[in-house]
Amino acid sequence: MVGEKIEWGEKVKTIHNADKTQPRPKKKPKKLIRIAFSKKTTIIMLLLVQFSLILLTFTTLSWMSTYERIVFSWLAIFLGFVIINTNENPAYKLAWIVPLIAVPVFTSVLYLILNNQYSSRRLKMNYSKKCEETKKYLKTDRSLLQQIAAENRDFEKMVKYIDHFGGYPAYRNSSAVYLPFGETKFAVMLEELRKAKKFIFMEYFIIDDGKMWQEVVEVLLEKVSQGVEVRLIYDGMGSQFTLPFRYKQKMAEKGIKTLVFNPFRPMISSVQNNRDHRKILVVDGNVGITGGVNIADEYINQKTRFGHWKDNAILVRGEAVWNFTMMFIQMWDVISGERTRCELYRPDEAQYPLTDGIIIPYGDSPLDDENVGELVYMDIINNANDYIYITTPYLIPDNEMITALGYAAKSGVDVRIITPRIPDKWYVHCITKSFYKDLMDLGVRIYEYQPGFIHAKTFVSDDDTAVVGTINLDFRSLYLHFECATYVRNASCIADIKADMLDMFENSCDEITYDDIESRSLFSKLTSAVLKPFAPLL
Repeated sequence: MVGEKIEWGEKVKTIHNADKTQPRPKKKPKKLIRIAFSKKTTIIMLLLVQFSLILLTFTTLSWMSTYERIVFSWLAIFLGFVIINTNENPAYKLAWIVPLIAVPVFTSVLYLILNNQYSSRRLKMNYSKKCEETKKYLKTDRSLLQQIAAENRDFEKMVKYIDHFGGYPAYRNSSAVYLPFGETKFAVMLEELRKAKKFIFMEYFIIDDGKMWQEVVEVLLEKVSQGVEVRLIYDGMGSQFTLPFRYKQKMAEKGIKTLVFNPFRPMISSVQNNRDHRKILVVDGNVGITGGVNIADEYINQKTRFGHWKDNAILVRGEAVWNFTMMFIQMWDVISGERTRCELYRPDEAQYPLTDGIIIPYGDSPLDDENVGELVYMDIINNANDYIYITTPYLIPDNEMITALGYAAKSGVDVRIITPRIPDKWYVHCITKSFYKDLMDLGVRIYEYQPGFIHAKTFVSDDDTAVVGTINLDFRSLYLHFECATYVRNASCIADIKADMLDMFENSCDEITYDDIESRSLFSKLTSAVLKPFAPLL
């Protein structure tokens, strides 16, 4: 199954033709009633009520006296200076300052509410404490570091950075296999789950109770009956509307230990911004899989939502899997308050494969001052000599990223980025399109994946470096979410990643031209202009 080439071109045509021939069912009153009283509608209404009450309160204050106006004006000015002097990204600061100038009273109070919450401080404190406690389990092999330093000093700097400030060391005695489609990842996932003897760790942003998940659950329950320990984490926001009520308890009753990261509550809260966007599978500590693929039927094209869904993943074997094991344990203990005995989950060294390059699974947390995900991407861009190929479903780069991409392109590096033709979020895609001209003016080539939606998050450069993971090129992934990825250096799978990219450029992508940019609708251009300053908050 691994490395199997999937011919999807005919499949995409079949899907599109089927969509055209099947009649759309008429909406029925009962369906409208279900929607009106659904959990999703209730949550949306509760949030709207809260925003409306805040807005009404401070609209009423528009009749306040001159003295009160002066007080709030000075408060807005003070908060403006506070925001400017924070360590946040400049674009994020701008997204607050613009409404602070336009509606100072409302924005001042909203900012104070969102930035002074005990739940956010507690989560940050607990996560920092757990990472410090587990640091002793994530030690760098000094002989490997010396080897890397002798071969490439630029790569040595990257390894030291991820180790010292990300908390995850580099490894040899490991190998990686590129999985170019969600379907490939799913087949390999089931195959590896069936081999489990000791434990299974699963951490996903979205779990949808459909065909894909039901097949996984069937294997998990079989493994539980065999005495295998199964732990599951899913995100409270990502899976809010895709799983039945009290699903955590239902799984626990079946023997699958289950936790929900940051359960979603319909309250205005900054902590709701910090989501667990990671996708991690660990089997017996010997196999780890990450990438863009969540557990939902659209990821394996069993359900058509936005045309053909293109995604990918990477499978790691050997001692590098330990980083994924520790990522999971850290998150589990933060959520549960437990203190897992990490040493019990170390794999058998006899199963380590022969070294296939240097492999670094790493994570990024929104609760510290290190933007590991972005800085790893920036390092790849800055050290590229020949080419950089990138896929991302959301292209909302900050000024630093645009400058780095532009400098690389101006220096003669072939910089290409693939984004979706059919988006999953129209308003985000409007912002994405607004960056096309800026990047093209700098020499960056932009492509759109014509069959549908590309969800893969991939960097590959110079035939020796690649990253496959969960980190999008937008503010949420780079600054607000827990993320993870696998960095591979001089590994055989890099050739497969590059081949997949070249195949897309040749057979399934159209390059964007200036005529395409000019032909955008007036509505799309206006939407981009309005939303672009607020992109860091979307």
